[in-house]
Amino acid sequence: MEFNIALLRGDGIGPEIVDSAVEVLKKTAEKFGHKFNFTPYLIGGAAIDETGVPLPQETIDGCLASDSVLLGSVGGPKWDSQPPANRPEKGLLGIRAALELFTNLRPAKLYPTLKDASPLRSDIAENGFDIMIVRELTGGIYFGERGRREGKYGEEAYDTECYSRMEIERIAKVAFETAMKRNKNIISIDKSNVLESSRLWREVVHEMAKDYPEVTLTDMLVDNAAMQLVKNPAQFDVVVTSNMFGDILSDEASQITGSIGMLPSASLGATTRGMYEPIHGSAPDIAGQNVANPIATILSASMMLKFSFNLTAEADAIDAAVDKFLEQGYRTADLVGSTGVKPLSTTEVTAKILELL
Repeated sequence: MEFNIALLRGDGIGPEIVDSAVEVLKKTAEKFGHKFNFTPYLIGGAAIDETGVPLPQETIDGCLASDSVLLGSVGGPKWDSQPPANRPEKGLLGIRAALELFTNLRPAKLYPTLKDASPLRSDIAENGFDIMIVRELTGGIYFGERGRREGKYGEEAYDTECYSRMEIERIAKVAFETAMKRNKNIISIDKSNVLESSRLWREVVHEMAKDYPEVTLTDMLVDNAAMQLVKNPAQFDVVVTSNMFGDILSDEASQITGSIGMLPSASLGATTRGMYEPIHGSAPDIAGQNVANPIATILSASMMLKFSFNLTAEADAIDAAVDKFLEQGYRTADLVGSTGVKPLSTTEVTAKILELL
């Protein structure tokens, strides 16, 4: 099979880690008899330097014409002086909007070999966890009506949390379909004891559940969910929640894995085209030093094969190579901790994973 992939290397360590993922994708294509065509486009600070804007029209057109998009990272202090409307991060928000991506998939997995790196108590970390957070990406308080006004105590600011039935239905559908491919268990997180938007959220999710009788659905209030993530994370399989709650909880989940350098993500819409990126930032302090951990980007490429191209065996091969890499004791600088193991460089990690493929 043949696929066209748009590459948004971006800023900081972005070019290095994307190039590593491309090498892994090329090896996978060779192994399984596919062809991946890669076309680079500018985004973020790199785009500002070259074109004056963080998201050129050429990038939008190229991504829309591709089968999927692989993104590195955007931003850095170099562009802090840019006006708010022209900051690198605006390129990221803009391309999500242009591609109509309304779902964010954020896996959080504690690898057995990395349990000592987790801040969780050892008896909790011992159980491990493998969570898929399904976060609504384009609605809720981040996109609701906002402003300032004179209130009871003088000037006040407001942001509005608002969800339509359609927005909840489509994100719930993604969650149920994802659960069907995993352990058929969903925890839906809301704040229905206080928020009307959450009450509608809960109603709609339960209506959708009738179409998936094999899936076990549980409701959980967001404050309890925040506690349960550190008390008993193994109870979570698929989590579905709103934009703001998902933003907060997915960051909490990423921290208890021990390293954000290991975690991929996917942003999806109504088509098979998605955008795949590591959850970490551009890390400008280590850019160009060949020390960045490329595994999150490599795993993001694996998610692309699975969710956009339906190449499950190929994705599993990449995941297995990463598992073997860790099991054999190899580490990057962010994973060394107190082990005393000599960390591998970005290129050395890539070479070892290619060998294990």
